[in-house]
Amino acid sequence: MPWSAGGEGFRCLSCLDDPLPVGWTEAWGHYRGSLARLLHAFKFERHDFLDAPLAELLESTLRERGDLDFDAVVAVPMHRAKLRQRGYNQAELLARKLSRRIGIPYDGALLLKERDREPQSTLPRGERARNVRGLFAAGATAKGRAFLLVDDICTTGETLRACAGAIRKEGASRVCAIVVAKA
Repeated sequence: MPWSAGGEGFRCLSCLDDPLPVGWTEAWGHYRGSLARLLHAFKFERHDFLDAPLAELLESTLRERGDLDFDAVVAVPMHRAKLRQRGYNQAELLARKLSRRIGIPYDGALLLKERDREPQSTLPRGERARNVRGLFAAGATAKGRAFLLVDDICTTGETLRACAGAIRKEGASRVCAIVVAKA
C-alpha cells in the first residue's frame, strides 16, 4: 500500500502483517495516468506488440536491482478459456521477452490456472484473496529451484501471493516477482 513517507526498504502495515511469499517484488512504475492507459491497451485492446518495450522496462528494473539468480522465468498463467477469448496472455508475452533479454529460460509449464473465475480487476479489495485462493497449481519441477514471477500489473498483490504460494508449496527454493506497474 502506498505511503508518502515510504522510502528504501519501507513496508506498509498490511505487508508486515501478511507478507507475500516472495523474496522481493519490484515494479517499474505506478499504475496510473499514461502507464495505466498503456497497460490497458496491452491487455485488452490487442496491443500485444508492446511486449518488447515493456519487457525492456522490466529488464532495466531487474538489472538495477542486481539480482538475476534464477533458474527460470515464469508468468502468471491465464485460464485456457480466457486465453482463447483474448488470444494471448500478456504476462506470458512479457515473461518470454524478458527471459530472452536476461538469458534465463522461460518455464511455461510450471504454473497452471486451474479454474476460470471473475477477473481480479472487477472485484473489491476484500474479495480478491478469496477469488484466487486455490486457483493456481505448480508442478513438482519447482522443487529446489528459484523463479522470477512476471505479471503486468499488481494492485493488491493477491494474484502474486497465490502464484508464489503454489510454487513455494512445491518446494521452490526462492520466488521473486516483477511487474510493469504497481497500484
